Amino acid sequence: MARESMLDTSVPALVVRQEWNPAHHATLAVIRSLGRVGVAVHAVLEGPRIPAARSRYLARRLPWWPTGSDAGRRIEILAGAAAEIGGQPVLYAMDDASALLVAEYADELKAHVRLPGAASPHVPGLVADKLELAELCDLAGVTHPDCEIPDSEQAARAAASRFGLPLIAKWARPWLLPPGPARAGGPRPLRSTEVVTAEAQVVALFRRREEAGSPLLLQRLIPATPGGDRFFHGYFGADAYGAPVCRYGAAGIKELSWPRSAGLTARGSWLADERIEAAGRAVAAAAGYTGLLDLDLRWDPRAGDFALLDFNPRLGAQFRLFADSAGLDLPRAAHLDLTGRPVPAARPRPGRRFVVETYDPLGAARTLLPHRRGAAELAYLCADDPAPFAAAAARTLRRATARLYRSHDPIPEGTAPTAVDRDKVEQ
Repeated sequence: MARESMLDTSVPALVVRQEWNPAHHATLAVIRSLGRVGVAVHAVLEGPRIPAARSRYLARRLPWWPTGSDAGRRIEILAGAAAEIGGQPVLYAMDDASALLVAEYADELKAHVRLPGAASPHVPGLVADKLELAELCDLAGVTHPDCEIPDSEQAARAAASRFGLPLIAKWARPWLLPPGPARAGGPRPLRSTEVVTAEAQVVALFRRREEAGSPLLLQRLIPATPGGDRFFHGYFGADAYGAPVCRYGAAGIKELSWPRSAGLTARGSWLADERIEAAGRAVAAAAGYTGLLDLDLRWDPRAGDFALLDFNPRLGAQFRLFADSAGLDLPRAAHLDLTGRPVPAARPRPGRRFVVETYDPLGAARTLLPHRRGAAELAYLCADDPAPFAAAAARTLRRATARLYRSHDPIPEGTAPTAVDRDKVEQ
C-alpha cells in the first residue's frame, strides 16, 4: 500500500497566510501535495488569478483578509471558515505571522481545527525572535553567530567595530515590521534582515527602532562558502509526556539563492547530514517545539561548525524537495500525525532537487532534459496541474512589463498602490 493512501481523506486541510505574496510557491505545493491524495484543501488566497488559486487540487479559495482586520477578527474568520468546512481541518500556517497568530490563539482555535497540541503558545514567538533564538542555541549546544542588541548609538557603533563590516542587521521580531510599499521621497521600507556596509547605516537603522516595533540585533557576518548553506525541515509531534518527537525530518543544501544575498532557495538538493539533523532535533527539544519548522544554517569557518541563522516556525518554501520514495512529505506527515495515524519512517532520496523556475530558469530547463527527469521537482510546472505555471508565467511577464513601463514613466511622488489597487492587479 502506498503511504499517501494511508491519509484520512475525510479530514480536510485549511491553509492560511497573512503575508501578501501572490507568487508564494509553498502554498501551491501544500495544495498539490494534499490534494493529490484526496484531501480537500481550502486556502486563504489573494485572488482567483494567482498560481495557487489556479490549481486543480484546490477545493476552495477563501477570500483574503478584510482590510484593517485585527488579530481577533482574523481568528473569528478562521474559526468560522473551519466550522463551515467541517471535519475539524488540519491547519497549515504558511508564514511566520500566521504561525504566531495561530499559536497565540490556539486555545480558541483547537475546537475548530487540528493543531500540534503540546507546544506552549509562546514557543513559536520564542524561536522566531532573533535574540531569544541565540539564547536557545546556547541552551541546546548549537553554534550560532555572535550577536548583540545595542541600547544606544554608541553601543551600535561599538558593535559594528567589534564584529567588523559588513555585518548583518536584523529586527528581533520581524513580524512586527510595518507593512507597505515605499513612497517616493520617503524613507525606504524596513527589511527583516539586511547586510550593512557602513557604520552610518547601523546608526540609521538603530534610530528606527520605534518604527520597527522591536530591537535591532547586530550579528557577525558569516561569509558564504561553496556548499556552506544548509537547511533542515521537520515535523515534530509530541510523545506521551508532551516532549517533541521528530516524526519526519531531512537536511538539504542550498545550491543557489535568489536574490543572492537574501537566502531564498532558488535551487536545492537533498543531502543527508547527521550534524544538521541533530542540530534541528536539539533546538526543537530545547524549545519544546512541536509542529512544522524550517531551519537555515551556514558553515562558520571561525567556529568550525554549522551555525544556526534562522528558525522559522512553519513549512519551508522548498519542502517538496523532501518528498521521499514512497510519496511521504512534511504536510502529509503532519496530517497523519494530527489525525491519529502513524507516520512511517522516511525513505530518503539523496540528490533529489527542487528548483524555482522564476528564480533559476536555466536550472529549471536542465531538469527537463531526458536524463534528469524524475530527479527534480519544479515549483510551478508539472504535467498533472499545468494552470499554475501559466499563471506564474503571465504574472512574471506582467511584472516585467510594468517595470519597463515605470522606468520610462516614474510613479508620481507621494503615490503608492493601495490594497484596492493590489486586488485589481491580482484579480
